[in-house]
Amino acid sequence: IVMYIGQVSKDILKWPRPLSPPVVKLEMRTDAEYGMPSTHAMAATAISFSFLIATANQYKYPYELGLAAALVFSTLVCLSRLYTGMHTVLDVIGGALISAVLLVLLYPAWDTIDRLLLTSPFCPLFSVVVPLVLCYNYPKLDYYSPTRGDTTTILGAGAGATVGFWLNNQYAAAAYTSKNFQPGFPLLTSKIVVVVLARFLVGILVVLLTRRLVKSVALGLLGYRYKFPVGDLEARRRLEVEVPYKFVTYSSVGFSATVIVP
Repeated sequence: IVMYIGQVSKDILKWPRPLSPPVVKLEMRTDAEYGMPSTHAMAATAISFSFLIATANQYKYPYELGLAAALVFSTLVCLSRLYTGMHTVLDVIGGALISAVLLVLLYPAWDTIDRLLLTSPFCPLFSVVVPLVLCYNYPKLDYYSPTRGDTTTILGAGAGATVGFWLNNQYAAAAYTSKNFQPGFPLLTSKIVVVVLARFLVGILVVLLTRRLVKSVALGLLGYRYKFPVGDLEARRRLEVEVPYKFVTYSSVGFSATVIVP
């Protein structure tokens, strides 16, 4: 929700990035995008403070320490956007404030949203159809910008993960209701560290392989359908190609990360 609102706001407001000169731009990939609001600032604020709110009552750690960590993380990300010359101070403040407002508005509905996404039989359909409709109806620009592709990537990954969580809840919930399962930080022995690192690396490998395989298949099928070579970057930027190939690829990544990898 945060990223979609941020990305769409950029292409509706059309506020330019900082002028260079005088700003020295250290990151060029997103230079074609508009500036206001900073979606990095939005994401950092939303992720860090959502994590704090969600874990404060489940894990035993000083709340002040968690609050300080959230503030430091989000502040560092915001400052990095100024340092790289990608945003003005106003872009960053605007992004952080939008996320703060969304957190305040949505927090009372968190439990209801969670329950619906985990138990409703319509969740898989809703989680796929709504993001796809939003991606296909993304604001049109006079020139190509990576915002639509990035937004499709984000919504696709979210859709795949949401379907994965729903599937886990339908068929694997019993594994998490055991009395032996107690939320907390385990005692880190050398054996546990090795196992954790091994699981992490295997998981990353599976996610990367999933992405590569599905992307190749999706682009191959779309190339056959619309008669273009897979390496044609201009063709891959067309709406009828970019949205389905990115959505399918990254929804597979989200699904893999929540169902196959665990």
